[in-house]
Amino acid sequence: MNTRARLCHIDTSRCVVEVEWLGAEGLHASALGEGRTAEEAEDRALQRLQARLRPQQTSAPAPVKATPTVQSSPEQETTPDSTAASTAEERQRDVEPQPTPPSEAPTDPDDWSDELTAIDLELQRIGWDREQERRYLERAFGHGSRHRLTRYSDLVAFLNRLRSLEPGISGDQAPVPLRRSDLIQQGDAMLATLSWSPQQAREFLQGQLQASSRQQLSDEQLLQFNMLLEEQLLHLKPSERVPVSEAVEEG
Repeated sequence: MNTRARLCHIDTSRCVVEVEWLGAEGLHASALGEGRTAEEAEDRALQRLQARLRPQQTSAPAPVKATPTVQSSPEQETTPDSTAASTAEERQRDVEPQPTPPSEAPTDPDDWSDELTAIDLELQRIGWDREQERRYLERAFGHGSRHRLTRYSDLVAFLNRLRSLEPGISGDQAPVPLRRSDLIQQGDAMLATLSWSPQQAREFLQGQLQASSRQQLSDEQLLQFNMLLEEQLLHLKPSERVPVSEAVEEG
């Protein structure tokens, strides 16, 4: 199994690592793990990933995406009236607008000047120069300038993490923020693999975290929601699984 590990979150009490299973066609599956150290978190993520893959590896090749099962009812004689009513019902369902999934993010503001000013103040408080900031941004976002942060959520994640740092901490050692956009994409892929409707996703979110939309969650709660979705994936039958690459394309 060709795997790749990525550190998603680290703070003084825990680490979160994502392990991805890669194949010739790209990403097949992924899992999150949490632990006191990066090694412990990676081991747990690998265990969760293997638990998800085990039914697929020990059974026959998984068929195409299964259609939702419905309660069977006794066969009834089909009449022209019932056929016409059924056809009209299907057409009505086709034209009804589909509900919006709970993952839709709010519109980004046009003016980010307040956040950029707040970042400058936090950098002064911590004692970082531009070089310290550059090294930190390289670790957290893959590039060394805040002006290359094109998502408002990433800018806010950067600011929120700076606010939690103690003065004097090195940019090479400071914990990196959770990337909200990555968490949303991971959640979308898992929801597609589960084949849940928007209503099912909302009910699960409401029941677990008492929220009606993921945009109401903090980054830590969003990470928790993704880990709860992974628990649901572990209970899927092999025939119900949708490959991650296919799920991402459909999403």
